[in-house]
Amino acid sequence: MSFDPPDLLRLLLAGLSDREFLVLLAAAFIAGLARGFSGFGAALIFVPVASAVIGPKLAAPLLLVIDAVAALGLLPNAWQRSDRRGVGTMAIGAFVGIPLGTAVLALADPLAVRWIIVVVVAALLLLLASGWRYNGQPSSFLTVAVGAISGIFTGAAQIGGPPVVAYWLGGTIPRAIVRANILLYFAISSVLTGASYLVGGLLTRVVIVLSLSAGPLYGLGLYFGSRLFGCANETTFRWACFVLIAAAGLFSLPVLDSLIR
Repeated sequence: MSFDPPDLLRLLLAGLSDREFLVLLAAAFIAGLARGFSGFGAALIFVPVASAVIGPKLAAPLLLVIDAVAALGLLPNAWQRSDRRGVGTMAIGAFVGIPLGTAVLALADPLAVRWIIVVVVAALLLLLASGWRYNGQPSSFLTVAVGAISGIFTGAAQIGGPPVVAYWLGGTIPRAIVRANILLYFAISSVLTGASYLVGGLLTRVVIVLSLSAGPLYGLGLYFGSRLFGCANETTFRWACFVLIAAAGLFSLPVLDSLIR
C-alpha cells in the first residue's frame, strides 16, 4: 500500500468539512483523555461522535487502529501481572463474538448501525454509572459468555469494555490483576478484531490516513489523562467521563447531524 501527497490530502479531506474534521479530532482527544485517566470510556465517547462524521464503518476501525498503537506500551506489565488463563478463556468467547459483530457493521444499513450504537452506548453508560458489578464466582462458561457478548459489541462498534469491566471488577480478584486482565484481553481482542475487519474489507486506506491525524490527538489525550490521574479526585473524574459519554451519545444522534455538518 503506497500513498503520494495528493492521495493523502484527497483521502483526508474527501467528504469532510472543516467543522467535521475538527469534531473528529476533538472527539479523539477527549476519548483519549477519558481512557488515560479512568481506563475506559474511549469507545463510548469516540465511536458515536465519529460515526456521525464519517460513518460507523470508518469510525470503529479508526478507533481500533489508534487505540491499539497507543496501548502497546502497556502490554509488557499486563502480561506479567494478568491471570493469563482467565484472559484466554474470555478470549475464546471473543473469537466467536467478534466476527458476528463485524458482520453487523459490514452488512447492516449504516444509519441503523448508528442508532444501534447510540442505544447500546446509553445502556452501557447506565450499567457503568449504576456501579453494578458481578459478585458471583467466575466460571469458565460465564467467562466465555461475557467474552462473546463483549466480542459482538467490539466487532460492531468497539464498545465491548463495560461487560468485561463489570464482570471482573465485581469478584475477589485483586484490582492490579483485574486491570492487567483487561489490558491483555483487549490487546488480544484488538488482534482478533483487526483480522476480522481485514477480512470484512473495513481496514481501508481512508482509515489508515485518518489514523495519522486522529492518532496523535488520541495519544495526547492519553498522556494528559494519565497525568490528571494523580491530580484529581477519581470519583469526580469518573463522573465527568460519564457526562462526556452521555453528551457524546446525545450529540451523535442522527437527528442532530446538522450540528456537525
